[in-house]
Amino acid sequence: MKEKMHGHRGFTLWLTGLPSSGKSSIASELEHLLHKKGCFTVLLDGDTVRSGLNSDLGFSKRDREENVRRVGEMARTLTENGNIVLVSLISPFRKTRNSVRAGMRRGDFVEVYVSCPPEECEKRDPKGLYKRARAGKIPRFTGVSSPYEKPLKPEIIVDTMKSSVDQSAQKIYRYLLARKYLKNE
Repeated sequence: MKEKMHGHRGFTLWLTGLPSSGKSSIASELEHLLHKKGCFTVLLDGDTVRSGLNSDLGFSKRDREENVRRVGEMARTLTENGNIVLVSLISPFRKTRNSVRAGMRRGDFVEVYVSCPPEECEKRDPKGLYKRARAGKIPRFTGVSSPYEKPLKPEIIVDTMKSSVDQSAQKIYRYLLARKYLKNE
C-alpha cells in the first residue's frame, strides 16, 4: 500500500567502501536526484548514525558488526514501509553486509561498491583520519590497521577515480531505472 502511495517500491541502496572513497557524497547527490523525481528517501549516513543512535559503540570488530546490524535493521524496517533507503556506511566486513542482505526480501538490498584506492582516499581525507591512524592515534582504522573486505558480487560498482560524484549518482540511477526499481518518466 505504501509503495503504491509513493509511486515506487521500497529498497535499500547500501554504499560500502573505504573511508573517504566518496560514499556520503554520492549518497547525498543521489538522494537529491531522487527527490527531484518525487521519491521518498531516507539517508542513513555512517557518521550521523555513529554519533547518535550508535554512540555507545566503539570500533572493535564486534562493535563494528553491531553498528552494521543496527543500521541494517533500520534500513529493513524503512524499506518495508515503502522508502528508498540510502545507506552510506564503511561496513568493512563482507559477512556482516551479507547478513543484512539475507534479512531483507529478495531484491530489496542493492549493494554499491564505491571503489577507490587507499592512497587516493588518504589524499582526499578531509578530517585527517588516515594521518592520525598512521601515527597510531586511531587504533583499528579501516584501510590502515583494520581490514576492509571488498564485496564479491555487488550489484553496482562506481570507481571514484574515474567518475565524478554526479556521474556515479547517475550510474546508480540508470541501474535503478533499468531494473525497474524506479518508474521511467
